[in-house]
Amino acid sequence: MIGDLHCGSDRRNARTNTQRTASIMHTLRRTLVALVVLAILVSTAALVVSASPSKTLVVTDADTGEMILETPVEDGENVTLAYTHSVEKTAVQDVYVVDDAELRTDRMVFRSHGAGLPSDADIELTDEGFVVSPNRSYETLPVVPGSIAGHELVVDGERYDLVERSDGPVRITVEDRTIGDRISGVLASIDRPHASLYEPALETPAHRPSAVDGPTIAELNAA
Repeated sequence: MIGDLHCGSDRRNARTNTQRTASIMHTLRRTLVALVVLAILVSTAALVVSASPSKTLVVTDADTGEMILETPVEDGENVTLAYTHSVEKTAVQDVYVVDDAELRTDRMVFRSHGAGLPSDADIELTDEGFVVSPNRSYETLPVVPGSIAGHELVVDGERYDLVERSDGPVRITVEDRTIGDRISGVLASIDRPHASLYEPALETPAHRPSAVDGPTIAELNAA
């Protein structure tokens, strides 16, 4: 009789343990499934974000098409080309605004009158200096960095020395690029430092200023 009771108790304990084990396994399976689903969602979101194009300011070598610099920008953001006038030896800033796929001239700021600087345009004297506001837009902005002028590109507070980074004329454009594009560009430049990342663009003449607007591109003052 006592043996029967012990056997019955053992069977009940075994069933209880089996049920607990099954419950734990069920919970683990549900947790694992939830983790897998979460991982898939995170991966999908990351792919969507990386595949979504964003505006990027791109500087390329005008002769080879090789990428020199790229940095993210937004519509309405200022992009400044800062340099020293080769004759007057005073600071000049050509300020552009990102406007979709173009750079729109916002203002030219200079601190003295002289060769190549506006003299008969609508000039406003401000705390920044003399200001002229030409009405121009560029899909491709050609620049010839010069050692005397010391051309720098200023974006979001960061200054990029174009003289140091380039060996001659450059082109500045606004492009829609994904994170994947940027990573590929960086890897390509590392693996093939002397290879062109892009086919050379069709030659486009550098714009020439009118007597009214005055120069708005640094290459006209490069020396």
